[in-house]
Amino acid sequence: MDRTLGAPGALDPLWVSLGASGLALGVIVLGGTPLGWLLARDRLPAGRLIEVGLLGPLLMPPLVIGLLLVFMVGPNTPIGQLLGHLGLSATNTFLAVVIAEVYEAAPYYVLGVQAAVAAVDRDLEVEAELLGDHPFRRWRRVTLPLAAPGLASALAITWARAIGAFGAVIIVAYHPFGLPLQIWTSLQETGLGSALPFALLLVVVALPLPVLAYLWSARARRRD
Repeated sequence: MDRTLGAPGALDPLWVSLGASGLALGVIVLGGTPLGWLLARDRLPAGRLIEVGLLGPLLMPPLVIGLLLVFMVGPNTPIGQLLGHLGLSATNTFLAVVIAEVYEAAPYYVLGVQAAVAAVDRDLEVEAELLGDHPFRRWRRVTLPLAAPGLASALAITWARAIGAFGAVIIVAYHPFGLPLQIWTSLQETGLGSALPFALLLVVVALPLPVLAYLWSARARRRD
């Protein structure tokens, strides 16, 4: 293991995975939290259509998701051409890894937030509103604490899905290598012995956030 991980550049896939997954998670949380809340509270006119769109990536094989991304953001698509004018590319770049991870993992978070918020008693939010709390204050003092266990689970699943993304990533971003792709290429080229250290490394870096999310969830349950 020391010889494999100690080779020059051996840890580059680790930094790619941590950077891309961290950025993907940030994008998902910032965009997915209000979206999940709006879906739970039926505040969107096309809410059911959005839910169907979110279910698509959950039901499709990851390789199919990757192919769809090529047709959506590939270099010959309108989005791909727009990115090209900006000096960016959604294929075989770090940005492509982030996009693929967001597309694979976002539905888990949004639907998790929706379920967690829907389980919160709306009467409590109404009471907070009558007491003069503005929307953000109601969210922070009422909705967030009560939805915390579900949000923690959604966050943990989303992180695991993002950092372990493989099917869509291999289609749109064969380079740069993250840990999942490094595991696969090592297994193909030199066998199990060289792939195992990267697999263990992936487990080690993927575990802390789910553990912290579980502790947050357990603390919220005890407080309730």
